[in-house]
Amino acid sequence: MNIRHPAPQDLPGIYHVCLATGDAGADATTLHQNPDLLGHVYAGAYAVRHPEHGFVVADELGIAGYVLAVPDTRAFESWQEAEWYPPLRAQYPWTDADSPDGRLIRLLHAPERRAAGVLDRWPAHLHIDLLPRLQGRGLGRELISRALDGLRAEGVRGLHLAVDSRNTGGQAFYPRVGLTRQPDETDPGVILFTVDLA
Repeated sequence: MNIRHPAPQDLPGIYHVCLATGDAGADATTLHQNPDLLGHVYAGAYAVRHPEHGFVVADELGIAGYVLAVPDTRAFESWQEAEWYPPLRAQYPWTDADSPDGRLIRLLHAPERRAAGVLDRWPAHLHIDLLPRLQGRGLGRELISRALDGLRAEGVRGLHLAVDSRNTGGQAFYPRVGLTRQPDETDPGVILFTVDLA
């Protein structure tokens, strides 16, 4: 098993993990006609823009997990608007379809945004996912630790992450690695966790 920064050739594996854990931690493969959309929204841009703050876990079967972090959410969102979203918006025009794919396409056009008060105190954020074959082996803790150490070394003051309210495993895991649950009234389906780094 190898833990390293993501490289361009890892993107297909990262997208696979994102899809295989994309239903509040469970496999979302059967929910989506387009297997790339979850990765476009929640993973690809992170690995492309900030590979230095991400780590993948690779075993003999391929990429099986990752943590993908950005040190400055506002700057990252500006980069997405300039570089990441325009070709995707051209490829996937706005749709009103009430389907999992339709909702993801709308996120490409109208991305989720955290409140200014959250970003002022906890400007970084991350996503972490592990396939079931790697869960329960301490790798989640290791990935979070590596990501937070790198952000701390860069002088980042704090980090937040959003968890689907249905993801009970994530809600149990994050306090064990030092994150604190916060009230987040902007979306009743999302639970916010934070950690101060400086």
